[in-house]
Amino acid sequence: MTANAALKARRDRTIGPYSPLFYDEPLQFVRGSGVWLEEANGERYLDGYNNVPHVGHANGRVVAALAEQAATLNIHTRYLNERVVDYSERLLSTFAPRLDRILFGNSGSEANELALRIARQLTGSTGVIVSDYSYHGTTITLAELTTGLRTREPLGPHVRTLRIPDLDRDQRPEAEVLAETLAELDAAIASLLDEGYGVSASLFDPLFSTEGMPRVPEGLVAGIVERVRRAGGLVIADEVQSGFGRTGGWMWGHDFAGMTPDLVTMGKPMGNGHPMSAVVTSEAILDEFGSRNEFFNTFAGNPVSAAVGEAVLLEMEAEGLMDRAKRLGAEARAEFDRLAATHDFVRAAKGTGLFLGLDFAVDGVPAPELAKRVVEGMKARNVLISRIGRDESVLKVRPPLAFGEAELPILLGALTDSLSDI
Repeated sequence: MTANAALKARRDRTIGPYSPLFYDEPLQFVRGSGVWLEEANGERYLDGYNNVPHVGHANGRVVAALAEQAATLNIHTRYLNERVVDYSERLLSTFAPRLDRILFGNSGSEANELALRIARQLTGSTGVIVSDYSYHGTTITLAELTTGLRTREPLGPHVRTLRIPDLDRDQRPEAEVLAETLAELDAAIASLLDEGYGVSASLFDPLFSTEGMPRVPEGLVAGIVERVRRAGGLVIADEVQSGFGRTGGWMWGHDFAGMTPDLVTMGKPMGNGHPMSAVVTSEAILDEFGSRNEFFNTFAGNPVSAAVGEAVLLEMEAEGLMDRAKRLGAEARAEFDRLAATHDFVRAAKGTGLFLGLDFAVDGVPAPELAKRVVEGMKARNVLISRIGRDESVLKVRPPLAFGEAELPILLGALTDSLSDI
């Protein structure tokens, strides 16, 4: 039995066999630096997948900030602490002026749970609208509106789903696709109102990441926002995957998509692996919620987390990571487009900035087995990526933003060779 097989057997006896692992033969990483990971056997792998270590694995600025603050003070937010306020001000400065208040949490699930709680209280309604292939967290509330993963909980009776169209798959005129989708949304809203649930919120990732990064009709996002608000609901943007400069030209995915949210949730990349999350909203919404709830979170917003979060923002600024994502993302997207035109089993290139993919199909039918072969082929070439989408037929290339000029040819070369194998 190999060392990795033995470790997996131990894992199954403790964590259990139901927590998923990547790849036919799982990898065991023992250390990381920047965008590189080292396997237990000493091999190095280029990380083209993980958005959690946003500014790089074991980033020096982040590690130093964490260690220094942890060696000085860590306490909850019932005491004043300047570092927590400094970080709050720095993070809020990246948003539009109307989004000027923040509530901290420890995970994306916690942030989305809180945003939905706020929406329910402020609207007096319980109805929620999500896409029909999405994931926003692991709490009971979020399990009842999960459509992109297997869950034992059925879809809640207060939840309505919307199929997000993809113009790369639907060849009808764009206006026709838009009208049909918005009519579906109108019907969903009418159903919630007729059955007494009302509309408390919509919850979408602005890039529709889990859905496979579809190319949506112009006006769809604005149409969703307008209809949800007209029905009395609040608009929640889940930025766990699309935020923090991921798109290159915009700090936040909702700005890229043209979405004007009432609440913004974030997690994973916020702390570069340190457990952090937040809900950003307006003064009016926070005043309405805060004045009626003694809301408090023991670990959220502590000085160590604030130091880590601030270090992430400082590293992004010092290294120009958002501009780099824009520049390298444009180069990579051009090559992805070329590869899509070269291989008849690639339907289209996907994404923007440093969040890209290829959609696989044969004779118009999604081809997840080809996407899986490429993922495994990239792994064999020591490059990590994954796949997403309703059919798991879209490659998911989403490296840390520390990804640089030296790594791009490595990733593109491995991808080109893996496609050629097919």
